[in-house]
Parts: sequence; structure tokens; C-alpha cells
Amino acid sequence: MSRVYAIATMDTKGTEIAFVAERIRACGVEVVTVDVGTKDSAVVMSEVSREQVAAGAASNPLMKTDRGEAVTAMSAALVEFLVAEHAAGRVAGVIGIGGGGGTALITPALRALPVGVPKVMVSTMASGNVGPYVDCADLTMMYSVVDVAGINSVSRRVLANAAHAIAGMVQHSLPTAAEKPTLGMTMFGVTTPCVDAVRRSLEARGYDCLVFHATGSGDRAMENLVRSELIQGVIDVTTTAVADEVVGGVLACGPHRFDAILDARVPYVLSVGALDMVNFGAKETVPAKFQGRTLHAHNAQVTLMRTTAEENRQFARWIANKLNRSTSLLTLLIPERGLSTIDAPGQPFHDPDADAALFEELERSVEQTEQRRIKRLPLHINDPVFAAALVAEFLSLAHLETRE
Repeated sequence: MSRVYAIATMDTKGTEIAFVAERIRACGVEVVTVDVGTKDSAVVMSEVSREQVAAGAASNPLMKTDRGEAVTAMSAALVEFLVAEHAAGRVAGVIGIGGGGGTALITPALRALPVGVPKVMVSTMASGNVGPYVDCADLTMMYSVVDVAGINSVSRRVLANAAHAIAGMVQHSLPTAAEKPTLGMTMFGVTTPCVDAVRRSLEARGYDCLVFHATGSGDRAMENLVRSELIQGVIDVTTTAVADEVVGGVLACGPHRFDAILDARVPYVLSVGALDMVNFGAKETVPAKFQGRTLHAHNAQVTLMRTTAEENRQFARWIANKLNRSTSLLTLLIPERGLSTIDAPGQPFHDPDADAALFEELERSVEQTEQRRIKRLPLHINDPVFAAALVAEFLSLAHLETRE
């Protein structure tokens, strides 16, 4: 039977998670408490013991003498435990509570669950940078206001609200809509005309098009949905976060960009949108080593830096190293006349030589086969004809995939 899993280190937060479980049950929702403590004995007994969580772990956290190692191992064990419980159809939702250590321990397991599974984390860390805990998951963080240390006039209200929130999410889930083939697309402001045209064209053909802001976290969010089998094809117009990853901008994609897409073997069309730029914050935040470079103030908080020919060659090799391991259908479309709205004749980032270095290195580094192809088109990325070419190429790959 599906139920809510209420998780805490019950050697320190047992009373608090028992209160949360009580409030969830009062809403008419089944709940089981899960102990992930690694130190002292639990102050309140749980339905799932720490020994049960640790049982499937590659490294037993309860045998660790170092607290940091024990917490890390228990976190990995909890991921395995929750993923297995979800696969067995037993997870309706998950709520965790904790301080710094508990939040770091519990949230990886919440992130490992598919998008759509209700996830709430009550944490003392939720008023600061929650990026490391949430990443690209649909995880709700609630600030505890006071420390998670006993039931008092404040924690009673906060924890009750969190319990009622997870109960409401579980009880009022959205009915499943009629299935449409779902596509992922990446977009930046400077590639919006292209992506909007692609989206409209494919929506008219019955596709459900999910557009992701290509800010690194948006790239990861898309790939997380691909990994969860919620996206069946990708038109990756805007691979700009690779530039930030290689050069050191603020919107880096991370080392695993492209991996989930290639592993899933979905029809894949990609391009080189906005690889003419690296992103920084306000102009005064641009590292000193880049002073003297071509900079463009996108707004007061975002400064763009034009990439060089050598940097573009590095991007090409980085991308090729990923694409060359693909075993399914993919096409890389190159717009020879510009990569963004500001990389066009008369615009501040127009640099045909730098773009040519990118294109030539891609053709040199990507190992082309019948399934892995590059097509160069004498068009700007935001030219309507380029958008039409992306659509036509994707439909061709999807048709071939269906035939196979």
C-alpha cells in the first residue's frame, strides 16, 4: 500500500518526526517513520529501523566510527532504500526533517525519486542557499524558523504545516492527463525566436513541448526528466552551459551534461546555441583575468563575455567527447551565420572567425557515422528556416526510431 515516509535521525529528532507522523495520520493518510540515525539509540521507535535502511548498503553506515563517513554511507543507503520502495509502489510521498547534517543526509534520497512524487524537507538550512539540497528536483524546502529541537509554540506550528502540506499533496494528486509524446528543449533569451518557432511547430503536430532555461540547473532538470522516462525526445538548441562549464562562468552545466540523453537513446537533435558567450554576474564580478575581453551587459545582474576561437575549440572537443559514445540516432545542426541574437552582423558578439573555429573543431572531433551526423546550414540560429530544419530533422529521427 502507498504511504508517506517520514524520515529523521531518530537519535536526535525522534520526538519531532513522531509529531509530524501523528499530524499526517490525523489527515487520514498512512505514514511510516524511518530512522536514519547513526549515533545513539533512537529516542522514539520507528516503523523502519536504521538497520533496515542500512541492510542494502554497499558500505554499512552503522559500522563507521567516523561521523562524517557514517552520515555519507547512511545517505547512500537511504537512496537505495527509497528508490526500491518507490519501485515496489509503496511511496506516496516523503517528508524529512533535520538540521545541517540531517538535511544533507536525507535530501539526496528525495532528489532520487521521480518528478511528481511529493517531497518536503523541513530544515534549518532552508533560508539560505538551498541549491545543493534541491538541485533540479521538485523538492519543497520549508524553513524550520527555530531549530528542530523539541516541540514548542513555534515548531509545533511549522511541523504541523509541513505535515498537512505533504498530506494534501498526497490526497489531492492531479489526475493523469491524456498521454502525448513529450519533448525537451533548451532555450536562452538570445535563442528564443528559434525555440519558440520549433515549439509551436511541434505542438501543432501533437507533441507536449517542455522548454528549459539553459542555465545549468535547467539543463540538469531536463536530463533528470529524461532519466525518469518523462521525456521521449530532445531538441537541444541551446548548449551554452558548456561554455560556462569549460571557461568558469556562473551557469555551468556540470560534468554529466548529455549523459542522460545519450543513455536513454531517445531521438536527439542538438545545436550550438549561445556558445558565443560565458555568463557572469554584475560587471564588477567578472574575474580580473577576463578584463579587456569583449563584455556585454545583458542587464544589471548579468554580464556576458564573448568566447574566443580557442575557447570554442575547447567546447567542441568537450561536446565531441560526449557525443562520440552515443549508440542511437542524433544529429548536430550548425547555424553558420550566428549562434545568438547578439552574434549577428552589426551585433556586439558577431565574430565569424571564432564561430568558424567551433564549427571546424566539431567536424574534426565528432566521429560521424550513419547514426551520428553533423549538418551545416548557411543560416543564423534564429532564422525561421533553421527552426524548420530542426523540426524536420527531429521528425525524421523519430520516424526512424519508431521503425527500428
